[in-house]
Amino acid sequence: MDFTKKFLITAMASVMLVGCTLPGSHLSLDNKNVITTNEEQDSDISERVNVYSLTADAVSQFKAPRTYSKTNAGLDAEIARYQYRVGPGDILNVTIWDHPELTIPAGSYRSSSESGNWVHADGTIFYPYIGLVKVEGQTVTEIRTEMTKRLAAYIESPQVDVNVASFRAQKTYITGEVNKPGQQPITNVPLTLLDAVNRAGGLAVDADWRNVTLTRNGEEQNISLHALMQRGDLTQNRLLRQGDIVHVPRNDAQKVFVMGEVKEPKLLKIDRAGMSLTEALSNVGGINELDADATGIFVIRGSRNHALSGNQTDSQSDTIADIYQLNIKDAAALVIGTEFELQPYDIVYVTAAPITRWNRVVRQLLPTITGFNELTEGVLRVRNWP
Repeated sequence: MDFTKKFLITAMASVMLVGCTLPGSHLSLDNKNVITTNEEQDSDISERVNVYSLTADAVSQFKAPRTYSKTNAGLDAEIARYQYRVGPGDILNVTIWDHPELTIPAGSYRSSSESGNWVHADGTIFYPYIGLVKVEGQTVTEIRTEMTKRLAAYIESPQVDVNVASFRAQKTYITGEVNKPGQQPITNVPLTLLDAVNRAGGLAVDADWRNVTLTRNGEEQNISLHALMQRGDLTQNRLLRQGDIVHVPRNDAQKVFVMGEVKEPKLLKIDRAGMSLTEALSNVGGINELDADATGIFVIRGSRNHALSGNQTDSQSDTIADIYQLNIKDAAALVIGTEFELQPYDIVYVTAAPITRWNRVVRQLLPTITGFNELTEGVLRVRNWP
């Protein structure tokens, strides 16, 4: 058997042995039913990805519209004409001046709510002489007028005073990432969204204050407490009503992924102030100066972000991702990155320099080359054995 045959047999045996003892798991698609649609066969990802350069002149085009302080004339008018309307469960205090026999006093052992008139489930209260009085859905002024009119048949010029001793009929609910979640009563003092959040102890540490939801009559409204509380945009404020649910979610979805040639690849959470590209790079220790390609700092933004932000246009409907490229070969370009705001689920990827990629290929080949040399030398030694 000559040298060539010995080498081939030895090489094949080594490959078979290595294949049987390879560590780790492996998933092979052989003998499996792989489903491929016509769209997948015809589509080319490169045709559905847009690439933009982040330059000093172009970065302003990609900035989200800045939120400014705004007034809310509609809310002001709604608050000005607001009147509480009585409902079942409320407790009313009715006072008839100069007729103490018709007024149940609140003593030292009974509060006003305990001595008042309970509004029953049918929306009525009982009062001496005039019997049942329908009060549900009426203001205290309307109730006072009605009772005065009916008591006038028994009392000369009655002076009637009506107020709500305890507000129990109407409630709103604050849930999620606030310090004191729970229900809050609707009273004769208008309750706005901002008031309700403050009464709930403010936002918790993990609150996502950019994506608060207000559910009213089965419909959701998206509200940004960031715009309201930090930017003074009062158009985000609402007057709360019976049954409203305000939910402040966790900031679990406010995350970006930093990968590639950086010191510490990891997932980052966007805080209340937002996060710029330069800030994200700083949070992972910066780029690997020896391995990274400084011209290839990329932000990959999927079409999901366009749909969530409402910025998707007809021309972008077939686009699966937009890629933004920043060249920081001149370190001064990092200031451009401070102007580029990241969005949830953005992927920041730093590419490897060409020489780094080549070195990695060589490192993969070295064990094979070394093994081949050792195998060749061994065969030659066997052949030349005396």
